[in-house]
Amino acid sequence: MILVTGGAGLLGKELITQLLDEGKKVRAIYNKTALPNFNSSNLQQFQCNILDVVGLEEAMMGIDEVYHCAAIVTFNPKRKMEMFKINIEGTANVVNAALEAGVKKMVHVSSVAALGRIRENELINETMNWTEETSNSNYGQSKYLAELEVWRGIGEGLNAVMVNPVIILGAGDWNSGSSKLFQSAYNEFPWYTEGTTGFVDVRDVVKAMMQLMESDITAQRFIVSAENRSYRDVFSLMAKAFNKKPPYKPVTPLIAKIVWRLGALKSLFTKQDPLVTKETAKTALAKVNFDNSKLKKYLPQFNYRKIEETIAETCVAFQHKLNK
Repeated sequence: MILVTGGAGLLGKELITQLLDEGKKVRAIYNKTALPNFNSSNLQQFQCNILDVVGLEEAMMGIDEVYHCAAIVTFNPKRKMEMFKINIEGTANVVNAALEAGVKKMVHVSSVAALGRIRENELINETMNWTEETSNSNYGQSKYLAELEVWRGIGEGLNAVMVNPVIILGAGDWNSGSSKLFQSAYNEFPWYTEGTTGFVDVRDVVKAMMQLMESDITAQRFIVSAENRSYRDVFSLMAKAFNKKPPYKPVTPLIAKIVWRLGALKSLFTKQDPLVTKETAKTALAKVNFDNSKLKKYLPQFNYRKIEETIAETCVAFQHKLNK
């Protein structure tokens, strides 16, 4: 029996789909958002907040493997304490429950934000960690501190590996997460930056997680990134796939400051997380490149989908949803 936390998210849903396709028995934890109907007798849905220690102990009963995907991803400073609570304390609870239940192995979903990703002209690899100098992100700090809880668990006898994905692309919730990038392209958001970062297909992240789980690899972390691409390039590919106008206005540091301030003002009225914050504006301007060679070294047969293919297929999936 396999336990998946964060089953309602983009990554969690794809993970459950692939596990069920392989005939695995899955118990999926969700908090507020119920999981979609997978039409499978091999899936047990279990409502539980990962801050609920007693509920987690019950969820872990009879579990052999754990995929810990649950986390809050936000760059809204007003949600910092909520994010720290879930990402750090919640991870500590999952680790403790896994140790108590005698789980054979755990795969923890971290982020490249935990590596300290604001490093201009430096190839980022798994030896690096979050510092105040290399990150402007409270989210990155929360994921780094969550990783320390996993390392603690490893020190106490838990077999575990961590994955550090870059921006994950897939047809998730149109109004949240990385899916908002597709929404921006669909709405012909005019601004672009020359900043660069890594991008990866959600299906490839899941594939990497499952192969790492099935391997003898433990006590390691892996960057999961298909390609380093510019934001301008990626937004243009999305716009083309949607048959929309590509971004055409370059963002300068001054304009970025104006945009995130306007976004903060707008969020006061909409009560939604702003698309652009002070943190995301700075990140979007940075030219960041990730070294994905370690995963390929440990999993020599692993291959990534091309980003063009991912974007084209994801846009088709979104258009199908929007036309329903």
